[in-house]
Amino acid sequence: MKRNFLIAMMFLATAGFAAAQIGAAPATDVLGAHLNYGRGCAGCHAPHSGAYGNGDAKTADSTSGAVALWGQDVASLYGKTITFGGFSPAGTKEVLPTSMTASTPDVTGLLTCLSCHDGNYATGAMMKGTIYETLPPTYGTWNAVPTLFSNASNGNSAGMYLNDHPVGLNTKFGCNTPATGQTYGETGHNWDCALASTGTGFTLTAGPNMQNFIANYGFFVSLGNNAGTPVVVCTTCHNQHLMNVVAVSNTASLAGGSGTAVSSGISGLPAGNYATMFFLVGPYNPASPNAGYGKTGSGSNQTAQFCRQCHGGESNEMNGGTAGTTF
Repeated sequence: MKRNFLIAMMFLATAGFAAAQIGAAPATDVLGAHLNYGRGCAGCHAPHSGAYGNGDAKTADSTSGAVALWGQDVASLYGKTITFGGFSPAGTKEVLPTSMTASTPDVTGLLTCLSCHDGNYATGAMMKGTIYETLPPTYGTWNAVPTLFSNASNGNSAGMYLNDHPVGLNTKFGCNTPATGQTYGETGHNWDCALASTGTGFTLTAGPNMQNFIANYGFFVSLGNNAGTPVVVCTTCHNQHLMNVVAVSNTASLAGGSGTAVSSGISGLPAGNYATMFFLVGPYNPASPNAGYGKTGSGSNQTAQFCRQCHGGESNEMNGGTAGTTF
């Protein structure tokens, strides 16, 4: 009798895990919107001659294609100052690199992204300007979601990024004590973690609450390294090659202790493929059966969990909660 009961419990646990996963790659191509309306990989990575090879060189650029065979025009963005949203009306400023061969993480983590998604300086890329994915009913259908930033279609005046999440070299990730000049992850909103610069890199060590969060959800984000300072760039949260699925490997064995070194991609979730949206690097599924209004149960919190990877002060774990992750 006890044996049968244990088998039943194991079956229920497995079923619960399966409900959180999508089980297999989605029927649609995982590259999604970045299939570039049929042009595929070459739409961004030109096999020859950079933006010139793609017929997209609007401004002379001797470094075009020198990094990742980038085939979109970026020269019109060089050196531009962009003011993103922040914790004050003044926002967070980012001065874009002046060359594709600059060694800072805002080259491949921001400049390349804006070469398609900027709606002010770099218009003309193969973009239709609104979201490619089908949104779940819980998102509402009143307006299309814009994908060209700094454009009048997103509510700002041309050239304004004030309603966009800050990214760049001045958007620094913080632990208990914010870094000098930090505009992101202010005191009281951080994890119980510790940062140490190695000169050319950095180490991030998780405290007990962050360890519990990683066991409950994970730490999928990939922080940029700016001379030993962790910074947030577009590719911190987005994997441009996978629009609708994220593969999770159960690599977190974090329980107690004074601290554990953290790298991106670790999680205590059951291994498997999980649904995501918007090219996000962790499980993020607002179409979950538990996500909508009027649903029974405690409600899915996986989309909130994604944000809490950096915004630790708003997590259950940092506030004495034990909710974990509900799919």
